[in-house]
Amino acid sequence: MAAISLEFFPPKTDDQRGQFERALSRLIPRKPEYASVTFGAGGSTLSYTPETVKALMAAGLDAAPHLSCMGGTREEIAALLDDYRAIGCHRVVALRGDLPSGMARPGDFRYAAELVAFIRDHAGDHFHIEVGCYPETHPQADDHLADLKHFKAKIDAGADAAITQYFFNADAYFRFVDDVRALGVDVPIVPGIMPITNFTQLRRFSEMCGAEIPRWIAKRMQAYGDDAESVRQLGAEVVGQLCRRLLEGGAPGLHIYTLNRAKATLAVLDHIQA
Repeated sequence: MAAISLEFFPPKTDDQRGQFERALSRLIPRKPEYASVTFGAGGSTLSYTPETVKALMAAGLDAAPHLSCMGGTREEIAALLDDYRAIGCHRVVALRGDLPSGMARPGDFRYAAELVAFIRDHAGDHFHIEVGCYPETHPQADDHLADLKHFKAKIDAGADAAITQYFFNADAYFRFVDDVRALGVDVPIVPGIMPITNFTQLRRFSEMCGAEIPRWIAKRMQAYGDDAESVRQLGAEVVGQLCRRLLEGGAPGLHIYTLNRAKATLAVLDHIQA
């Protein structure tokens, strides 16, 4: 079985905390390699992310907190790195992030490559650094080649591996890997996987992040309307087949965006292991 990693977001309310804990208890038996924890730009989850990291580590998981350029000063990010190192973290995910509405300035770093270089300068080789990439091209990139060069800059700055934005077209991933290998990038590139549970929500997410939903998937999902169970079953089948093709084609592992829910992630894993 290829390496599986998971992503969680920091719960803020008691209800969210309960949902997170239930999901975690069901997913831990699948023995993920590690779990990442998202970070709200502008400090909106400044305290929640470390709390979630500690909860994951207490459950026996290697935790990888996200660090974002947006809204963070050098001093704040250095302090976070020191805190994470002190509690035993050996992984971080370094991202540019999105500037929240109403925020006047992005922070001390404009690009993820600058953040990666700072982490390396501050902490040496202590952290295994993951960065993001977009097989279907970042929605704000001028063009595909410019996006590839921005990605290579993050690797040249010291990143160890990459996690992709989610996608549903395996060929886009394989072509992206070929393109960056041609530029001399040889780090592992792990596909980001989004289970499908709520198609309306997925379509909204996809419009924001530039992930293309193939027309045949959209049309089949629309045919089910409010039949949530049929949507879940089709989603598990579609995403499970995608995962199997990726692994058979040489992907080094899978990083699953759980949205703090276990059912859809478990259904995908069941399809992979069938």
